[in-house]
Amino acid sequence: MGIRINGRLLLRACAAAVASSAICALGAQAAALPSMSIAVTKTSATVTGAPTSAGAVNIVVSDKGLKEGAAILFRLAPGKTVAEAEQFLKEKRAHNDPNNTAELGTLVFDAEAENGVTNEAQTVLQPGTYIVLIAAGEGEPTLRDTFTVGAATAAALALPAAQATERTVEFGFKGPKTLHDGEVVRFENEGFLVHMDVAFPVKNMKAAKLAVKYLLAGKEKALGKLIAGPPVGFYGPLSHGASMQETITAKPGIYVQACFMETQDGRDHTLLGMERIIKITK
Repeated sequence: MGIRINGRLLLRACAAAVASSAICALGAQAAALPSMSIAVTKTSATVTGAPTSAGAVNIVVSDKGLKEGAAILFRLAPGKTVAEAEQFLKEKRAHNDPNNTAELGTLVFDAEAENGVTNEAQTVLQPGTYIVLIAAGEGEPTLRDTFTVGAATAAALALPAAQATERTVEFGFKGPKTLHDGEVVRFENEGFLVHMDVAFPVKNMKAAKLAVKYLLAGKEKALGKLIAGPPVGFYGPLSHGASMQETITAKPGIYVQACFMETQDGRDHTLLGMERIIKITK
């Protein structure tokens, strides 16, 4: 579905030069929510404990052997089938623009799947049929599993209250510019387009301002010398209205927040101003 982004991979490659292990932001509190797991390997994604009825859920992603991967949940629109999704994945339009998935359904969850690392995040699963995709590197996602969620019951749970909310819009970020380690933060895509939310650490404010300048100018290759550690993936590409909730566990410091999705004419959203400087503190 065209949802691996070169910009994200660039950040990973730069980070690998300065750190041997990733610092992950997807360590969310279960908060008494029902929990489901997605176990990812190079060739499979196995779902355990998928809810039978709609509501908030805590999703645990574990990975064994997959590098630079992601676990993705895609909810099919009413009337659409898994067979149609499989066919769509084979078509050219699926690879060029993830916004083309709107006719088929909604990207509702996209979390990093890194070998040996367990990630958690919370979201709300609406009634419908879900397909589970895995992606690795620059390769296209592959469909690995499916499950169905029924209508909400009287016992359906809502997401616990977040301590802060970050929002993506066209073309920028809204919400607090300072996040706190251990804080539960909700990340929402309020834009009409598919967006992603990543952040990479830099040494100081001077480097952060220079990184923003490079991104606005499309000079991504120049970022390598500025990145001071592993990037943080708050969420991968999500459709309009989707949200994920996580506990911040990234190392305190100065970060540049960015969306590397592309417009239909091939421009990164960063060229349109979708980056800003944020801080993570204790």
